[in-house]
Parts: sequence; C-alpha cells; structure tokens
Amino acid sequence: MRTKPILVQVPAFTVAHSVTLGLTMYGIVSLSSRIVEPMIALSIAYVGMENILTSRLTPWRPVLVFCFGLLHGMGFAGALAELDLPRKEILPALISFNAGIELAQLTVIAAAYVCVVMWIRDKPWYRSRFVIPASALIATTGLFWTVQRITAF
Repeated sequence: MRTKPILVQVPAFTVAHSVTLGLTMYGIVSLSSRIVEPMIALSIAYVGMENILTSRLTPWRPVLVFCFGLLHGMGFAGALAELDLPRKEILPALISFNAGIELAQLTVIAAAYVCVVMWIRDKPWYRSRFVIPASALIATTGLFWTVQRITAF
C-alpha cells in the first residue's frame, strides 16, 4: 500500500462530499434517495471489484473517488436532513457532521494501516490473501446493499 494514492484519494472524497452535503442541505442540489442510495451502494461494490481486477491504481481513480464523494455527500445530507434543523442551524450542523465523518474515515484508515497493512504490505502474499478477499467482501456487501435499496423502493 503506497501512501501517495491515499493522500490524493481521501481529500478528493472529502472535498466532493463536503460540496454536495452543503449544496443538498441548502436545497441547491437535489436527487431522489431512490437514485442516490442504490448508487452509493453500487459505488462501494465498484471499488471492491476494481481492487480485485486491477493490482495497480488507475490514473482515473482520484476522479472516480471524487464522483463517488459527490454521491456520498448527497446520502449524508439525507441523514442530516432528517434532523429537520432550522436554517440558521444548518451551517454549524454541517461543519460538525462533516468533521465527524472525516474523523471516522481517517480513524478507519489509520487503524487498518497500523493493525494490518503496516505489518504485511511487503509480503508476496499480501494481495492474494488480504486485498482480494477483503475487496470481495466489500464488493459483495455493496451489491447486497444495492439490491436491498432497489427492492425497498
């Protein structure tokens, strides 16, 4: 696992979901949850599949991560909108909600790195025994969520 791709992808996702989170919360952008939720689940499945099918990060991955971040921001906005906040409380809620999401994301990445990747990333079996099974689990979960969300509507 190389650090540079992570340092590009995490901010790309963060900026994208921050933008759509804000735009959606203020009613500037709107997309039905019937579309957003299955697309979010499908984006998770896609990343898992791409990790299985390619051993190297593609040049378009940061753009793809940015686009997925746009979708996820709309999904986060749906969760935040359920609080039915007065307009004057939206900005503080956006900032704290976004900070919490980012802290959680960075915590998961750091924990995965320290607990697993740091110790075994240079092993010849790392991809076959860790990356591919974990990615298959992620892809399967994403596909399950996609079907679940499509059939729920």
